[in-house]
Amino acid sequence: MASPELKPIVSSAAWHGRDMAVRDSEWSQRLSNAELGELYDLARKLRAKTDNLLKLPRDDLLLPILGERLADMRRELLHGRGFAVLTGMPVEDHTLEENAWAYWLIGLHLGDAVPQNGKNHMLGHVTDLGMDYAKLDTRGYQTSERLPYHTDYSDIVGLLCIRGAKRGGRSSIVSSVSIYNELLRRQPELAATLTQPIPRTRWGEVPAGRNPWAMVPIFMPTDEGVVTTYVRSAVRKGQSLDGVPRVTAEQEAAFDAIDALAADPAFHLDMDFTVGDMQFLNNHVILHSRTRYEDHAAPAKRRHLLRLWLACEDGPTLPNVLVDDAFQGGTKHGRPNGISVPGVAPIATLDPLAEVRVD
Repeated sequence: MASPELKPIVSSAAWHGRDMAVRDSEWSQRLSNAELGELYDLARKLRAKTDNLLKLPRDDLLLPILGERLADMRRELLHGRGFAVLTGMPVEDHTLEENAWAYWLIGLHLGDAVPQNGKNHMLGHVTDLGMDYAKLDTRGYQTSERLPYHTDYSDIVGLLCIRGAKRGGRSSIVSSVSIYNELLRRQPELAATLTQPIPRTRWGEVPAGRNPWAMVPIFMPTDEGVVTTYVRSAVRKGQSLDGVPRVTAEQEAAFDAIDALAADPAFHLDMDFTVGDMQFLNNHVILHSRTRYEDHAAPAKRRHLLRLWLACEDGPTLPNVLVDDAFQGGTKHGRPNGISVPGVAPIATLDPLAEVRVD
């Protein structure tokens, strides 16, 4: 029997992939010509006023047609099933700059961008930078390796596919609420273990005065449901740091249980993430993954996704640990603040190599 302190969650975020696969019309929608026309027109007008994405005034962001769809999608992301896909962005008909501005405008209708790395990049690039995933400070999105199921450090993560891989790189998501419920049913002692703080690395992106690791639970029950933050590679790499508490055998068994449930076809939802597709996920209730991919030889053809991490003022209630300074800190509205390093100016670069270039 499950522990009396932990109860199963009844929620629209507790879905199963096998069911969602046949309900794709609910979560995948194609943008209309009218919506795309006003989006790229607005992006062009705003680019004539400023060359800096970070300086866009919200008063100028009206999208009368597309805005209504985005408002509905936002509600579903934050307080419903937790994921959505928009298709049909004509990225091949536009420059990277034009696509980035259009994508940024969509992001601003969903939330406020937060930094994705220690260099304070607000517009991320998911592409193979030739880095070694085995190294302690390398993050998976900088490589072509498989990314196990995990969450990011924001309310919402969004991806826009600019170019696909030669082969591989398929996206997969799973409801962390359903995983929590199932683990509570099968192995309640492991579910309870995951509600206790567990050490993880900060990937070398360490604000002044903090340890190079943080102690954070994976499952955090709230009055509204359960919030999940899970990056097993961060836990594993954290074990190489001096002074980090040792992960126990029971915790490793609990991680194995999460990964096994996420890998179960009954639980996860695979999706073909193709050029012009946008995927948006609520990190608190969704784990996401990617298969390993093989890239094209020519640099101009290599897989490239634009990424946004977004903070949403009216997002679900969160435990303090996710927004206090012992972890990543919070925005002025008390939302997860990405990977924020004080004193580093925010930038939104179009150059994917800016992450590895030495200033």
